[in-house]
Amino acid sequence: MTLRRGRGDQMSIQVPIKADEEGFIGRECPENECLGYFKIQPGTGLTGDNLPCYCPYCGHKDPHDHFWTQQQLAYAKSIALREMGDYFHRELKKMEFDIKPRGGFGIGVSMKVKQGARQPIRHYREKTLETIVDCGQCTLRYAVYGVFAFCPDCGTHNSQQILTKNCELARKQIELAATVEDADLKRHLLEDALENAVSVFDGFGREACRVNAAKATNPAKAEAVSFQNLNNAATNVQKVFGIDLPGGIHTDEWAFAVRCFQKRHLLAHTMGVIDEKYIAATSDPTAVAGRRVQVSADEVRQLLEVVQKLGEHLVTKLGAIESSEGKH
Repeated sequence: MTLRRGRGDQMSIQVPIKADEEGFIGRECPENECLGYFKIQPGTGLTGDNLPCYCPYCGHKDPHDHFWTQQQLAYAKSIALREMGDYFHRELKKMEFDIKPRGGFGIGVSMKVKQGARQPIRHYREKTLETIVDCGQCTLRYAVYGVFAFCPDCGTHNSQQILTKNCELARKQIELAATVEDADLKRHLLEDALENAVSVFDGFGREACRVNAAKATNPAKAEAVSFQNLNNAATNVQKVFGIDLPGGIHTDEWAFAVRCFQKRHLLAHTMGVIDEKYIAATSDPTAVAGRRVQVSADEVRQLLEVVQKLGEHLVTKLGAIESSEGKH
């Protein structure tokens, strides 16, 4: 960081901003309505001169030197004030003199310069954040509050990357279930993996709609789209974005995903006991009202593949709207 004393003044002070113990440097969005704090790891991501920076939370774009945190600025200013104080003290020290009195009635004159209290340094520590992300597009390593974010280097939103990562975690849960002998625990792990698959797609879908709400016919409704019920989600996405959500997969895959999402509803609200609403919504030929819904490992694996296809389809279609309107 470089601080200058004033317009046209050649004096400048270089103040190094050090990385924290994990190699990250704090950043802060300059937008007053955001002021979001995040961190980036120097040495990762894009290389080149005059690259912009994006706020992970609101997407605001500005030069990198607009993203210093208030704590970093206060630290740099305290360093600069101390440096300038020391500089002026040294210059005044050069002007010291001591003229001894001469003759019986001579008068001596002297000037001594003493340094007062030096400017205190306002030290700071970078904050601890919740999620570290390695951008899948430009490899920048950054840290944010929450989970979803724009990459500070390339501006790519990480919603699809987070979806993929959590689908992998669900697959590991299925692998763990295969090693368990206890039938109840095995069933619980598989049911939990199915619930996680639905939840992560719901979170992904909501975030994808939120960050693209400005492109929707009704931005407020776009930000309120839920993906826990796939048929309702398809209707709403069609209305606000003009996107055919089921069109991203085969008809039988869509029917399969709808059935799995309905199973998740039973697991969350009826302890997995089948009711007439489930039968009507899914036309599941194996379903019997009053009995417990069955979840298999192969079924969850297939669901994970389908939601990833749907995720890719939604991101691609949302990107096409952006391209057709010439937006960035």
